[in-house]
Amino acid sequence: MENLPHSHLLTLTLDVDFASTTQIGKTPAGQRVIAPVTGGHFDGPRLRGTVAPGSDWFLVEPDGSLLIDVRLTLTTEDGVAIYLSYTGSMRGKGDAMARFANGELLDEADYNLITQAKLECGDKRYSWVNGLPVVGVGKQTVNGPVYSLFAIGAY
Repeated sequence: MENLPHSHLLTLTLDVDFASTTQIGKTPAGQRVIAPVTGGHFDGPRLRGTVAPGSDWFLVEPDGSLLIDVRLTLTTEDGVAIYLSYTGSMRGKGDAMARFANGELLDEADYNLITQAKLECGDKRYSWVNGLPVVGVGKQTVNGPVYSLFAIGAY
C-alpha cells in the first residue's frame, strides 16, 4: 500500500467557552448544541496568526459521539483574513463519550477526533489555500481542542 502524500499545514489551538454553550435541544438531526469559540491561535510553516471568535455547531448522536461543524476566521500575522470551516467527528471507546459529556478530560487513547477542512482567502498572497484538500486529527484539552491539520498532496 502506498503512503498518502501529505504535509503539516498548521496546528490550530482553540479556546472554547464550554460554560456558555447553547442547548438547542433534540431536533430531527439530533441533539443540537452550539459552543462558542472565543479565540485561539494557529502556527504552521506558511501560516501563523490568531483565531477570531466563532462557533462549533455540533450534534450529539445517540451513542454520545459528536458530529462537529465549525466556522472560524483566521487572521494571519500580516493581517489577512482566511475563512476556515471544518466538519468531523469525535467518537469514543466504551463509555468514553458519556464520561466526556460529564466533563471528564479523556485520555487520547479513548477517542478519535478527525476533521476535514476547507480554507478560503481572497488575498493573492494566500490564494494557494483555496481548494487545498485538508484533513486533521485533534485532541481535547481543558480549554478546547488542538488540531494538527495536514494538506493532502503537494501545495
